Amino acid sequence: MRKQFLFIFLALIVANTSQAQGKTTRIGYIDMEYILENVSDYKEAKSQLEQKAQKWKQEVEAKKLNINTLKESLKTEKALLTKELIEERETEIKFLEQEMMDYQQKQFGSDGNLMRQKAALAKPIQDQVFTAVQDIAEAKNYDFIFDKSSDLTMLFSNKRFDISDQVLRVINRSEKREQLTKKQLKDQEAKENLENAIDENPAMAERQKALDEKKAAREKLIQDRKLEQEAKRKEYEDRRNALAAEREAKKNGTVSGTAKTTETPAATDPAKTSTTTAKPATTTGETTTAEPTMTKAEERQMLYEQRKKELEEKRKKILEEREAAKKAKEAETQKSNTTNN
Repeated sequence: MRKQFLFIFLALIVANTSQAQGKTTRIGYIDMEYILENVSDYKEAKSQLEQKAQKWKQEVEAKKLNINTLKESLKTEKALLTKELIEERETEIKFLEQEMMDYQQKQFGSDGNLMRQKAALAKPIQDQVFTAVQDIAEAKNYDFIFDKSSDLTMLFSNKRFDISDQVLRVINRSEKREQLTKKQLKDQEAKENLENAIDENPAMAERQKALDEKKAAREKLIQDRKLEQEAKRKEYEDRRNALAAEREAKKNGTVSGTAKTTETPAATDPAKTSTTTAKPATTTGETTTAEPTMTKAEERQMLYEQRKKELEEKRKKILEEREAAKKAKEAETQKSNTTNN
């Protein structure tokens, strides 16, 4: 505690001296716990360590349960046992209790496996944080950088002096650089320069946020337009297929109807079978030529007319809705004026 107060006292003296000399003192701080929780490698390793700790706890609980069972059994059978057997069981229970306590201390003690593995897990990340803090301090001329999660008591800390996110970015950059190509590396450097500029200028951060929101809205609009065009294209394809199916059904229906009319005389007068059967071909041929198939131009024209009709109906509907809204607004205004009068 004395060391902490001495450290703060010295820091204040240096800060006052710097101000007296006309130099602005730059102070920042980090939150080591926040940084560790946001490093992916640390989170994965911590999760595995927590699974180990859970397994150790289950083993301790199993030992306790076994000891309690032995104690209850001894309590129940004590009246039936000899003095030597009672002492033997009590000795066994004490041995198991001591063994359980030793195991618990080994896993969860101040120098146990859990604490050692936690320290070993955090050490590489802490080294990276220390290096990143050194780089940031040198690049941006910081005079002091504290660790909020350490033993140093910080009664108040303004968020604008927190450089934890900057440290996280430096750590993540070093991990990403190993997997990037030259072009990606160049893009990453440009992005890093922009992030550094934003860190130095809070107003620029607001502008960048507004630009990002506009970009996201523009991308969403483009995506919506693509979806709308895709829907229109699908609708056009469905209509074209429906028209083709309708023409095919109409064609088949004409042929079958002709065949039915030719079958009736044949059934009435068998002598005219040859004459009657010769006529369908002519009739069919005449029907086919009389009803030519629709050309692509005619099909497009039909689709255009249908689309035009739909747009006209939609426009009328919008005008009706606007007129209704206008009337409702006028009625509301008139009602308000009447109330005021």
